[in-house]
Amino acid sequence: MRNQIVIAFVVGLIFSLGLAVSGMTRPQNIIAFLDVQHWSPALALVMAGAVTVFSIGMRLALRRSQPITGGRFEFPGRREIDLRLVAGAVMFGVGWGVGGFCPGPALASLAVGNSEVIVFVATMFAGMIACQKLVSD
Repeated sequence: MRNQIVIAFVVGLIFSLGLAVSGMTRPQNIIAFLDVQHWSPALALVMAGAVTVFSIGMRLALRRSQPITGGRFEFPGRREIDLRLVAGAVMFGVGWGVGGFCPGPALASLAVGNSEVIVFVATMFAGMIACQKLVSD
């Protein structure tokens, strides 16, 4: 269990550094990607890099009989597109477009201490708690 925590921390740290170096912790870069009049391809390039790294990593991982930390590989069982999935995607997209943050870069940006980031993360967590309450009831 301790190895899993250390590995998760290191991977999260690398992810956060990648977001910061690529400029994805700055909302104006996200909004520039979504702005059709002043479009910036920076986010598309970051996404392409992430998909490439994931694809290579997943192929290498699946060659193993089990994860490095033990146990077994687990994948989502559901594959259907339903109202909950679409509604969640829409809420994520609207929040991303309005706020200029998605969860990863927002958490990485907390290190800066910007009040906008703090408000975004607080409302993100409030939304998660509200969703959990609605789903469990």
